Amino acid sequence: MNSISAFSMIATVCMFAMLAGAAEPHDVNQPYSAERSNPVVWDGELVVTVTAPYKTKRLRVWIPIPPSDDVQEVQRSELSTFPVDVKPQINIEPEFDNRFAYFEFPDPLGAQIIRHRLTVKTHELQWKIDPAKVSASTDWPNDFQPYLRSEGQAVVFDDQFQALFRDVVPNRRGPLLDLDTVLSWADANLTYDHGNASLKASSTHAAALRRGHCSDYHGFCAAMGRVMSLPTRVTYGINPFPKASPSHCKLETFLPPYGWVSFDVSETQKLTKLIRADKALGSTEQDSLVDAAHTRLISGFRDNTWFLQTRGTDYELVPKASQKVAVVRTIYAEADGKPLPDPDPSNPSETQFAWMTAHRFDPDVPVKYPFAETSSLQEKN
Repeated sequence: MNSISAFSMIATVCMFAMLAGAAEPHDVNQPYSAERSNPVVWDGELVVTVTAPYKTKRLRVWIPIPPSDDVQEVQRSELSTFPVDVKPQINIEPEFDNRFAYFEFPDPLGAQIIRHRLTVKTHELQWKIDPAKVSASTDWPNDFQPYLRSEGQAVVFDDQFQALFRDVVPNRRGPLLDLDTVLSWADANLTYDHGNASLKASSTHAAALRRGHCSDYHGFCAAMGRVMSLPTRVTYGINPFPKASPSHCKLETFLPPYGWVSFDVSETQKLTKLIRADKALGSTEQDSLVDAAHTRLISGFRDNTWFLQTRGTDYELVPKASQKVAVVRTIYAEADGKPLPDPDPSNPSETQFAWMTAHRFDPDVPVKYPFAETSSLQEKN
């Protein structure tokens, strides 16, 4: 075979490979396409104290174990209990592949303490999405169905959502621009409220009351995304810096060709309010920073002061619990088959909790929370 024939054969093979690649269906497990920067290694522990009701015969506790993937690396994960030594089972729930440590305490007396020593390396992620490159699709493989459904306890979109979407987005302009309109509507119309939150990523709670937690914001946005036939999921993780509760969630939406993209509406809203309340800033500078915060939001952004624990909503735990869980914020616990209520320590009207967390993590480099100050926005201007 001469060199010209060999070249023609290689070109033909490459052409067919490109065509085959173009015909490939969307991959629900597509690696994150974001640019990674500013790596941080967080080393520390998360401690949970669970107090079951008096004379409980069986206390069951599920604790998520953060995954390693292409943007975060779990370098250490060690579990222990006190005062009773209970060895956990490590299981993977089958729908979203979330990993959990399962503990069972027979006849627990008093508080049971579970310690999770963790070292996690994470990154700042920026997708820098170009709206013109985002393609619309309604032909999603079966693997995407859990992210498109309307059922269960959390992300529900009914006729009310369909009607609200038509009001919010009267003219369709493309997947990202329509999503931008939805996120902007949520920013303008939802109020962050510790006293009136579902703690379950409830889209209907947010739609009806227009108040709630981060999970209500992102459950609502996930439902509106599914109205657009966009796969969406609520992702829960840990803010390792000092907080009343370390749990925090974000929205992820699958936007071809970028794949899964992270958005944080509730924290961007808080940052915008901080900017507007800063009397040291003139109105022009405030406008510029608010625009920068919104651009960062809709371009796809995930901070390095958060690491992922779970993806998805409405799934069965392993071993099976008494019910499906809407989300697992930090732990899920049952006493004799009855769920123990999730605490919200930032709710000033609550003073009694069935379980509580304490955490401390140290970063290997100085790091700032980008939703509590504006220097990261100014650096990008």
